[in-house]
Amino acid sequence: MLAENEQIDWHPEHVKDGRFGKWLENNVDWALSRERYWGTPLPVWRCGQGHIHVVGTFAELEDLSGVALEDPHRPYVDDVKFPCPECTSEMQRVPEVIDVWFDSGAMPFAQHHAPIENAAHFEDRFPADFICEALDQTRGWFYSLLAVSTLLFDKASYKSVVCLGLILDADGQKMSKSKGNVVEPWSILDAQGADALRWYFLTSKQPWDGYRFSTDAVDESTRRLLLPLWNVLGFFVLYANASGVGPAAGTPTPANDLDRWILSRLDQAVETVTERLEAFDATTAGREIQALVEDLSNWYVRRSRRRFWDGDEAALGVLRHVLLTTARLLAPFCPFMADAIHATLDPDGEASVHLADWPVAGERDRGLEAAMATAREAVTLGLAARGQAKVKVRQPLRAAVIVANDEERAALEGLADVVREELNVKELEFASAADELAELEVKPNYRTMGPKFGADMPLAAAAVAGLDPAHVGEALKAGENVHINVNGTEHSLVEEDLLVALQPLDGYQLEREGSHAVALDLSLDEGLLLEGLAREIVHAVQAERKNSGLEVEDRINLSLGGDERLMQAATDHREWIAGEVLALDVQIGSDAGKTEVTVDSLALRIGVERA
Repeated sequence: MLAENEQIDWHPEHVKDGRFGKWLENNVDWALSRERYWGTPLPVWRCGQGHIHVVGTFAELEDLSGVALEDPHRPYVDDVKFPCPECTSEMQRVPEVIDVWFDSGAMPFAQHHAPIENAAHFEDRFPADFICEALDQTRGWFYSLLAVSTLLFDKASYKSVVCLGLILDADGQKMSKSKGNVVEPWSILDAQGADALRWYFLTSKQPWDGYRFSTDAVDESTRRLLLPLWNVLGFFVLYANASGVGPAAGTPTPANDLDRWILSRLDQAVETVTERLEAFDATTAGREIQALVEDLSNWYVRRSRRRFWDGDEAALGVLRHVLLTTARLLAPFCPFMADAIHATLDPDGEASVHLADWPVAGERDRGLEAAMATAREAVTLGLAARGQAKVKVRQPLRAAVIVANDEERAALEGLADVVREELNVKELEFASAADELAELEVKPNYRTMGPKFGADMPLAAAAVAGLDPAHVGEALKAGENVHINVNGTEHSLVEEDLLVALQPLDGYQLEREGSHAVALDLSLDEGLLLEGLAREIVHAVQAERKNSGLEVEDRINLSLGGDERLMQAATDHREWIAGEVLALDVQIGSDAGKTEVTVDSLALRIGVERA
């Protein structure tokens, strides 16, 4: 058994030589019989002279006794007697039953009634690819399976083990009816669903680490995966129906870099999920699916909205393909939702996702994946800078200045339209270092300098204030100390004695992370301000369309009235506004419009009619 245990793939690995291995090393004889009434009767008959006969099959018992047992359990089997083969006395079955763990250990062959019959059927299925039970089964089922199988077949009955941790309550206490902290499973299934519960167990942590169970944690699994994925499906169905685009089999032809990127990102997910599931790592596999859905929802769909509004067949085809493949990856985790997505999108509309082939990854475009990651990082920093400056995303800005090396700059230039549109800037400019976008500011770190200078700390702080920030930055970058003079004595300061920060240049807002940084030019001329107001008008009209119960594909006649400045913005951007809100005609006048709203503290009246 020790030798066979070395061949078993344990998850987690430490159980092999730890809890289970130590149990095997200190193994003692198995007391197989139990003094119970219920259970499998021990097939041992004893006569009055003490002779023992072990019966191997029901057929043998019938030959010896002439009784064909219909029910081999107690009390019926206890009535079966036969003459002792070694003497003339009668044989009676001993009263004990077999330890139930022996029944469990015999499961691999007993379920097929092998080797008495169905031997070939059993051998085709032995040993099992994997078994799964909780940690407490190291001395129960895991052991009995190994012991019985090794005794009979000289090999383990399983190749791999997934050893689960225990489920505790939210406070880490064992669940107990007496404590009143038991969670009724049906209440979770009724309120949150089987898929949400499965996703929580499979992805919140490695299953062998155990859980502190709470309904809030299950809700989080719904919020992070199931709802976003369902919303993307609804988005696709809405625009596919509006455009009259039907399903098409096969991988679609991408029309731009964003299409190529999401297809490559999908192949990355297929690779990772497949490899991790093969290694019994459902947690990492599930988290990769979640990351894919986040990329799909928060980047591809959001960046492609205009194409979906326009009924772009390439965009709809790519999205449908990604959703179908994601459903297949999701099927082992969330079988019901995966089947619902597949039934909605499958070209045949009949086959279950659980009958579909597992996805196979295609050739990835790793260069494009890296370039898109660079672009998304720049967007994240740029949007953070907007947030710090409290400038709405709908307000266009002149430029974003991005710190990038040559390789990163090439990637950003290739995806410039994506970055510009996300940041809502007119131009992208580049710098080689964050120092070009800001001025260094140097301050004393009182926490470290205070104990060193004591009462002279005000003089030391003044000396630091007189340092050349650029010189300090160069010295610290080179790993050198900085020197100051206090009361005629020179002192050496190390990096931790100084607080060095970048202050954006006037008119810019800077956001930095590591060696990467983005600065936004916050200066606004009249043209940018009016364009910002035009975007706010579109936002208000879209809300009015929704409130009016219009479908996404409905064309409208639009009338706008209100504040003179808003009317100027609407006039300057009339055609663009019309295209954004699907207006066939736009009437602009101070008295036009019916519904009054406020845009940047200015009055706007909107009239929307189905064309």
